Amino acid sequence: MPPTAVESCFEIAFWFLDRALTDGEYLQPQKMQRLMFLAQAYFGVVQNGLKLMPATFVAGEEGPLEPTIYRAFARGRPMVDLKPVDETAQHVLDSVWRQFGSYSMEKLNDLVKRHPPYADAFAMAPASEIDFEAMVAFYGEKPGARRSASSASPSTPSASKVMRPKLMRNATGKPVSVNRWTPKRVD
Repeated sequence: MPPTAVESCFEIAFWFLDRALTDGEYLQPQKMQRLMFLAQAYFGVVQNGLKLMPATFVAGEEGPLEPTIYRAFARGRPMVDLKPVDETAQHVLDSVWRQFGSYSMEKLNDLVKRHPPYADAFAMAPASEIDFEAMVAFYGEKPGARRSASSASPSTPSASKVMRPKLMRNATGKPVSVNRWTPKRVD
């Protein structure tokens, strides 16, 4: 199995906690769990099936959760040595935060619980593992793998809508939006 973008899920949990603190917001544990779940899924989409963190999400009663983080944060913020998060992972985390960070915990729970990766795992049995490939297929844009129109939610944006273009500066210092160039297909 290829390596993940970060060594542990603690780097991602602390990134979201610190980002909320920077924005003057308290990040509830359940909301942090849902943001981590979405970050794992969207990272898998944009990085062609690679995992952001070595995490396994399970379908809990309230929504998807990562059991290790759930237990570690049960008594508050744990003392953990962290490594820096690389630029690619930070870009995904920032995009997920910008898209879903303003949602209330209840709205985020309701949204994610309607998604097939969670719903299918929960239907098998509560606390069942949520399949990573199902997450990537649902949040991705691959033809045939994308969610069907009947299961799509208008508030569930595709990865291309969630991922913010990178902001760079031109030679004069003016900010410009940059997207990856992909050549047109010639038939």
